[in-house]
Amino acid sequence: MRIRLVVALFAFSAAVQASSTLRVGNQVLTAGDSRERVVELLGKPTSKSHARKPRSHGSRRGGVRVVDQHQGGEQWRYRRGDHVTVVTIVDGRVSEIEDRRL
Repeated sequence: MRIRLVVALFAFSAAVQASSTLRVGNQVLTAGDSRERVVELLGKPTSKSHARKPRSHGSRRGGVRVVDQHQGGEQWRYRRGDHVTVVTIVDGRVSEIEDRRL
């Protein structure tokens, strides 16, 4: 019982905050902003990778999951103090912002 409580508390403290906005100083980055705006506010990313989101074809019961490398866009990672911020960019626009405390 105690171990489960410790694991639950740890998971809660390391939870990822997914959002459509991120405050950067006195500016705000918002879903829909351009990749240029991301660079303007956050600078050059620490790393980039392709996000892969599965999509389903066919019926719900017997659907086939296909992973399209480009469907999920690009994930730009930033190390900001004690946070890691991941900005997902699809078709040149911010689609999702995740901020996680280390």
